[in-house]
Amino acid sequence: MPNSKASSTNLVIPDETKKKFPDIIKLIVSSESMNDEERQYWINILPVMTPDQLSSLKDILDTEKKQLAAIDKKYAKEIETIGTKKLVEKTETERRKRRLGRREKETESQTQDTEVADDLLKQIES
Repeated sequence: MPNSKASSTNLVIPDETKKKFPDIIKLIVSSESMNDEERQYWINILPVMTPDQLSSLKDILDTEKKQLAAIDKKYAKEIETIGTKKLVEKTETERRKRRLGRREKETESQTQDTEVADDLLKQIES
């Protein structure tokens, strides 16, 4: 009975086991809660497990996968929200800087206008 190694891991999965339990093997290999030693253990005992045990294992691994996907989705939304908040804050900061710059220019312009008007008045009075 030939064995084949699972891609990107050190798991040895007999071809017969692969053919008989493809769905469960996929879940085992992709499980984030197991290390390779634990994955190999579950792969090794698959052929001797009862249908109820196989069903329970599949349910557990499916639930884990769904819960992790839900967590990833939640955090992706939070990261997106945080990114949006930072963008809004940055935009508000830029707007404040521009407003302040305009006010400074207006004040400077008013000061220059006042000085020019004062100079004209002085020239007229002279």
